[in-house]
Amino acid sequence: MNLDLCELSQLAPIFRELFKGYHVSRRDPELYAQLSNFQDQYRALFKALGFELVCDTRGFYYFVPDTATAQVNKTAQRLALFTFIIVEHLADQGRDPIAVLDGGSLGRDELPALLDKYRDLFVQAEVTTHEELEEKIMRRMTQLGFASEEPGIYRFLPPMHRFLDVCLSVQQDRDLAASLHSVLPLPTPVLIDDENLEDVLADSLEEDEEAALARAIAAEQQEMDA
Repeated sequence: MNLDLCELSQLAPIFRELFKGYHVSRRDPELYAQLSNFQDQYRALFKALGFELVCDTRGFYYFVPDTATAQVNKTAQRLALFTFIIVEHLADQGRDPIAVLDGGSLGRDELPALLDKYRDLFVQAEVTTHEELEEKIMRRMTQLGFASEEPGIYRFLPPMHRFLDVCLSVQQDRDLAASLHSVLPLPTPVLIDDENLEDVLADSLEEDEEAALARAIAAEQQEMDA
C-alpha cells in the first residue's frame, strides 16, 4: 500500500494520544473522523512502526498495550476491578449496569459510599482513600478515554465496553457453572488441612480468573476479526 502522508493530517496528535494509551472515540471528532476515513492507511503505517491499531465496531480506536509494561498492567487491573464493582453495585441498587456503563453516568457523590462498601476489594488495588480512588481510578479513566468528567458526574464512554465485555463473560461463566452444579452430581468433598487451604484457594481463583479473561479476550478478538 502506498501511503500519502499528506492525507494523514492528524498523524501526530493521533499517534501521541494512542501511544499514551488513550482511546479515540466520537468524543474526539477530528481524530475519530481522520482514523475512520483513512483506517487502512493508519493501520499499515502503525504496523510498520511496530504498533497494532485496533478498531472496535462500537466506535473507538486503541493500540494493543505492551503487556510487559508493569504500569499498564496495574492500571488495567484497577480499571477492571472497578468495572466489576460498579456492575455489582448498580445491580444491587436495581439499576441496569449496561445502561449506565454504555453512555450513562455515575455521580461523584456516590464514590465515598462505594469505597466503604467494597473497601476490601479496593485495598487489593492499593486504593484506600477517596483521594486515591479519584486519582488512581477515576482520573486514569478520563485520561485513557474510558470516561469524561462533567460537573458532579463521570460519564462513561464507548471504550468501557473493553472491560464490560470481560465482566459479562465472567458472569456468564459463573451462571453456567451454577446451572451445571444444579443438575450434575456433586463430587465427594475432600478435606484439606488448614496450612494448605489458603494455597489451594489462591491457585483455584487464579486459574478461574485467568481462564475467564482468556476466553473473553479471545471472543472479543474473534468479533473484531469477523
